[in-house]
Amino acid sequence: MALMSHPGSSHSIHSKVIHCKIRHNGINSFANTFDSARMWSPSWSSLKVKPSSSSVSIGLGSRHGRQVTVAASPPTEDAVISTEPLTKEDLVGYLASGCKPKENWRIGTEHEKFGFEIGTLNPMKYEQIAELLNGISERFDWDKIMEGENIIGLKQNNQSISLEPGGQFELSGAPLETLHQTCAEVNSHLYQVKAVAEEMGIGFLGIGFQPKWRREDIPIMPKGRYVIMKNYMPKVGSLGLDMMFRTCTVQVNLDFDSEVDMIRKFRAGLALQPIATALFANSPFTEGKPNGYLSMRSQIWTDTDNNRSGMLPFVFDDSFGFEQYVEYALDVPMYFVYRKKKYIDCAGMSFRGFLAGKLPSLPGEYPTLNDWENHLTTIFPEVRLKRYLEMRGADGGPWRRLCALPAFWVGLLYDNDSLQNVLDMIADWTLEEREMLRNKVPKEGLKTPFRDDLLKHVAQEVLKFSKDGLERRGFKETGFLNELTDVVNTGITPAEKLLALYHGKWGQSVDPVFEELLY
Repeated sequence: MALMSHPGSSHSIHSKVIHCKIRHNGINSFANTFDSARMWSPSWSSLKVKPSSSSVSIGLGSRHGRQVTVAASPPTEDAVISTEPLTKEDLVGYLASGCKPKENWRIGTEHEKFGFEIGTLNPMKYEQIAELLNGISERFDWDKIMEGENIIGLKQNNQSISLEPGGQFELSGAPLETLHQTCAEVNSHLYQVKAVAEEMGIGFLGIGFQPKWRREDIPIMPKGRYVIMKNYMPKVGSLGLDMMFRTCTVQVNLDFDSEVDMIRKFRAGLALQPIATALFANSPFTEGKPNGYLSMRSQIWTDTDNNRSGMLPFVFDDSFGFEQYVEYALDVPMYFVYRKKKYIDCAGMSFRGFLAGKLPSLPGEYPTLNDWENHLTTIFPEVRLKRYLEMRGADGGPWRRLCALPAFWVGLLYDNDSLQNVLDMIADWTLEEREMLRNKVPKEGLKTPFRDDLLKHVAQEVLKFSKDGLERRGFKETGFLNELTDVVNTGITPAEKLLALYHGKWGQSVDPVFEELLY
C-alpha cells in the first residue's frame, strides 16, 4: 500500500484513505441499517439533529406529556436479520460512516456520579434508584427504559440516563453545537435529578473513585450484561470489579470528517490523555483512607482487562486506519450477544469466530451490525473509536469540571491549528514515553517528570493550545477552561487539594468529601 507523509506529523498516513460514504453490499444496505440503528440507539453520535442555539432540549418534537416505555437500548437488535454474512469491509464501513463535514460536528458529554443516602452516607439501593428514575420520568417527561420488569434508564429526545454496574448514575448527553449548550444541559440534568433526589434524602457525589464504600457493600444493578461482566472480570485482571462498581468518569465524544482526520485526532487524544488524567485527577481515597494515588480510577484501568484497555500503540503505526481498528476489535474477547431481549454469555469468545459463523454460544449464526455496535461498546482503551471518538481519561468531578472536560478537548481537536500544534508537540514522543506517562500520572499527577522538566509545563502549553482553539471557534467558550487554569499554574491537582483537607480541616475523615463534592 502506498504511503504518504502527512504535513506536520511525524507519522505517515496511508494515501489509500477509505472514503466515508454510504456503501451498499448485498442486502447490507448501510443507509437502511444505520437508519434503523439511529431509531434504536441512544448513542448521541447516531443522531443528526441540528441543535437549537436557544435550548438544550433538542429532540424530534414535543410528546405533549405522553408517557412512553421503551425497550432496553442499548444493546440493540437488528429489526431484519441479514441473510448474508457480514464481511470485514462491512465492519470497516460502519466506522467510516461516522465521517461528517465540519459544520455537522457536535459535542457529546457523558458523566457519572455516585448516589448516596444523605443521612447515612450509604449507597443507594436499587429500589431507591428505581424510585428516583420513575420520579424523574413522571416529573420531567422522560421515557422509561426497561429490562424485563426493571427500570434501568430513561430517554428523552437525544439524551439518556443509564445505570453503571454499582448504580452510578450516568447522563449521556445530546449532540450539541456549543459548549454553552453542553454546560446548560449538565445544569438542567443536575437540577432535575436533585429536585427528585433531595425529597428522597438522596445526594450525588462528583468524584472519580468511591472514597468510602467497600466493594461488597455496593449493590449490582439488574442488567444482564453486568452479571456476565462480573463473572468474567476476575479472570482477566485484579481490579476489574473495582472499575465496575467504584469508579466514575466524565468523557466527551467528538466527530471527524475523514479517516485522516480520525487518525490525527486519535493520536493527539491518546498522547495527551495522561495530561487530562492529571488535570482532572480526583480520586485519592479508598475505603476511608488515602490510597497513594491522585487518580485511583485511572490506576484501576491498568489492571482491569489489558485485552480491551490501554494506550493502543498501533494507532501510531503508519498503517493505522479504520481497517486496523477493526482488526484489533475483532480480537478483543466478547462479553455477550443480545437476542430476544436476553443476554447470551459469550465471555472470552472471539468476534472473529462469530463473523465466520463459529461462535460456540450461537453455532452457525452470523453477527449483525448491531452485534458489532454492541461489541464496540465493550472495548475500553483510553480513546475509543466508534462512529466518533471518545476521550476516556478523566475522573468524575463537580459540575464546573463537567463543563471543563469537553472544553479542553474541543479546543484541541476541533480547531485545525491547535490540533496541528499538538501533533507537532508529540511528534517525537516515543512509545516508551507515552506508556511512562500513562503509568506514572495516576500517582504523580502534574509533578510527573517528563524529559528535563515536569508534566506541569507541558500541560500549560497544551491548555494554551486549547484556549486558542476555543477563541478561534468564535463562540466565547474560553471561560469554561477557567477551572483548569489554577491547576496548571500551581501544578496542584484536585486530588491533592482533597488530601490537604483530609489531613487538615477534615481531621483524617473522608466523610466531609460527600458535602465538599455534593452536586
